[in-house]
Amino acid sequence: MKPSPFTYHAPRTLPEALELVATLHNARVLAGGQSLMPMMNYRVVQPEHLIDLGRIPELAFIEETPHGLAIGAMTAQRAIERSEAVRKSCPLLLDALYHVGHQQTRNRGTIGGSLCHLDPSAELPVTACALDAVLTAAGKNGRRRIAFADFPAGYLTSSLEPDEILMQIDFDPWPERAGSAFEEYAVRPADFAIVSIAAVVALDRNGIISQARLAAGGVAPVPTRLTSIETLLTGERASAALIEHAGAAAAALPADGDDANPAEYRSELAGHLTQRALVKALQRAQA
Repeated sequence: MKPSPFTYHAPRTLPEALELVATLHNARVLAGGQSLMPMMNYRVVQPEHLIDLGRIPELAFIEETPHGLAIGAMTAQRAIERSEAVRKSCPLLLDALYHVGHQQTRNRGTIGGSLCHLDPSAELPVTACALDAVLTAAGKNGRRRIAFADFPAGYLTSSLEPDEILMQIDFDPWPERAGSAFEEYAVRPADFAIVSIAAVVALDRNGIISQARLAAGGVAPVPTRLTSIETLLTGERASAALIEHAGAAAAALPADGDDANPAEYRSELAGHLTQRALVKALQRAQA
């Protein structure tokens, strides 16, 4: 239960951190450590260098912009949870964070750390998937923007280059007359979800669904956008029959399974949770 030996680095600026990432062999970035440190203690990963981003103030912020909401990658989850700007501009993030570990976990965990770790059962990657988040990465050769759809490269693997650091996450402006909900099933509160669903539904002035966004966690190696369910909902008037139809369609989608939670069980959970998320999101949109 002890990590292998490593050298600790605590850069004070982003350029300094980028220089370390680009030049050090077998280095890992520390962005809160709620996932990385247990992995190091179990020696699942054994970096020779650990680069702590916690002393770089420019990576921790929450800002309302003309284009929506911008959050620095090193912003603590607890800070997001308590932000009035997030409550107003992106309430789905708050719903998701209520399911993330315990308060002590959220005090240290960061949004960027969770997104880069890309656990398929984690709440924040599923939420970013549903919200079409755009991520900004910095490297020694400049910066680039990555749509979340292009961010996962595989199980627990992002598309960041070895010399890049995640800087910022941008969310589009919240749609008018929109409601959202995050539903998950876990064996115990604060456990990793077996399956989770993030939903956003917007209504036009006639009560027709003008926009629907749904994403699922725990059914595939990466967060999965439920585009077929979104198409089924868009342009329809909300009703119990429509929600039931959407749930049945979600339950019919293929899912990965394991010995503890077979694929059929995860698919069935996805169907039930989709219905619950849609009911809550539509109630909030109508209100």
